[in-house]
Amino acid sequence: MKIVIPGGTGQVGTVLNRALSGAGHEVVVLTRRPAGPGEVYWDGATAGEWAGEIDGSDVVINLAGRSVSCRYTPGNLRAMMDSRVLSTRVVGDAIGAAVHPPRVWLQMSTATVYAHRFDAPHDEATGVIGGTEPDVPGYWSYSVEIARCWEREQEEADTPHTRKVALRSAMVMSPDRGGVLDVLSWMTRLGLGGPVAGGGQYVSWIHDHDFVRAVEFLIDREDLVGPVNLAAPEPLPQREFMQGLRRAWRMPVGLPATRGMAEVGAFVLRTDTELLLKSRRVVPGRLLDAGFGFTHPTWPEAARDLVRRRRSVRQGAGTPPHATQRR
Repeated sequence: MKIVIPGGTGQVGTVLNRALSGAGHEVVVLTRRPAGPGEVYWDGATAGEWAGEIDGSDVVINLAGRSVSCRYTPGNLRAMMDSRVLSTRVVGDAIGAAVHPPRVWLQMSTATVYAHRFDAPHDEATGVIGGTEPDVPGYWSYSVEIARCWEREQEEADTPHTRKVALRSAMVMSPDRGGVLDVLSWMTRLGLGGPVAGGGQYVSWIHDHDFVRAVEFLIDREDLVGPVNLAAPEPLPQREFMQGLRRAWRMPVGLPATRGMAEVGAFVLRTDTELLLKSRRVVPGRLLDAGFGFTHPTWPEAARDLVRRRRSVRQGAGTPPHATQRR
């Protein structure tokens, strides 16, 4: 197949490109800074010659959007919104105008669309959309609004010959440099991988191999449309999640952190505490109902596999990892 991945130079795009290219597919990445074969320029907001790559392709997987690993200032939140909505709009326009449109459009979304919740898991049928929870920072609702606008833009796109799926993805865990696992592993090896603010908030995650397999599954399943949760079937409290990662690294100590300490750490790393403190208890209802089988359904085993692979990845010593992304 010919697969076009707008915004495919970040961590998730790298994982997909590596796997899909390795499987023999032709992969074209749309990026603001093309740097090699298979990369084509686009600005993520306006029509251009890049649309010719979509016309005649089989699959579009749109991953474009400003990284969420940043301080949630008003300017950064607006950039998150605009980069997601505008890129989705122009991708939809290109698909709608194509003489030979792709048969499926997988659009990245996020499990953050669901409410901060401890008592019950969110699946696609019964999950509660967030934005009105009491006792959480007010700006968390803007993250939910970004996700809703992101999905709405795809839903309203006039693409009658293309099946549309919104990927409500949890954190994709891969051993690549600069990803979320890299940051958490760095903290763990420093002895800082303990519970944060008590550690009761749920962490939803998915192993990179299962993420790729789920994408391939959704490409093939013509009966699946609309939102689909991409998350392992067993989310777990943050204290247990970090305990599993510490054991995988054979690190006996994990110092706990209060909410205030988390705020300081997030400031130093130029990120936001929502990523640590929001309880994301998300389960893959539609994938499981459709017969998808996870190869890494539980975190302790997945963590061992990821750490084993991470140990084989060359990394710099003594410096914290920083996620980088070309879009």
